[in-house]
Amino acid sequence: MAKSASVDAEEKLTVAAVARRIGVAPATLRTWARRYGLGPSDHEEGEHRRYCPNDLAKLTMMRRLIVAGVTPADAAEQAKACKTAVPLKKIVNDFEVREEVVAALYKALQSFDHTFVETTLAHEIDTYGVEGAWSDVIAPVLFLIGEEWENNQKGIEVEHLFSEILKRTMHNRVVELKKPINPRPVLLAAVGEELHSLPIYALAAALCERNIQTSVLGARTPLEALSAMVTRCAPPAIFLWAQLPKNAESKYWNEIPAIRPAPRIVVGGPGWDAISCDQVVRAEGLEHACEEIAQALGA
Repeated sequence: MAKSASVDAEEKLTVAAVARRIGVAPATLRTWARRYGLGPSDHEEGEHRRYCPNDLAKLTMMRRLIVAGVTPADAAEQAKACKTAVPLKKIVNDFEVREEVVAALYKALQSFDHTFVETTLAHEIDTYGVEGAWSDVIAPVLFLIGEEWENNQKGIEVEHLFSEILKRTMHNRVVELKKPINPRPVLLAAVGEELHSLPIYALAAALCERNIQTSVLGARTPLEALSAMVTRCAPPAIFLWAQLPKNAESKYWNEIPAIRPAPRIVVGGPGWDAISCDQVVRAEGLEHACEEIAQALGA
């Protein structure tokens, strides 16, 4: 009996613990309990509030519904009425306009709800493709995160979380192509000491949707590694990413081995704004980079 009681006690969570888990303030939980009846299911007067796993599931559902734009009152009714959790896919399918998706993703990131973020991203990419999801949803969310940091020096943890989720999502979208339109892969690299490699993975996923094979060299690609790949693979196009000016150097196209036919060099990222790029194509965004690479392949 003592062991059973101990296990039962371990399953119960305090107000503070539940608040941390679902990303709301403890005061919000008390308000939900008082206003909507979403409190601990077996709470007795005079005792500390303790939430069981079923309570946590209902509160998580309520918070996700609110993030998706449902009013708190309606969200509470849905959460209380459901015996099983509403599938996340159904929640994210109910977004009517893309601005709602941006707002929901940003709110979900504030509460570190990576499952909600991943499910929403998957739905957006499945529906609109990588390029559409990037331009209409992902880029605006990244802008909001950057704006918060610029204005208040807050949110660096949110940026890292979103970047890791995006990198994993994009990586999983790159599959082995049975009949790519290019027999030799396009090279993608973040050059110098560049650690911001997310756009490389997004570009690889977008090109995969266009049936274009790529080789991703990732972050911190030195000239030596780039040159070795050019010699071995003779890529038809090379994309070079530089977020920071210190990593943007013309040597990455001037000093690579000469091959025939010469690859089309496309650069992307704000780092290249500081130098002359007359010899290469400067991509203004993901779609532009895809178009330039596709043209190099005759697609």
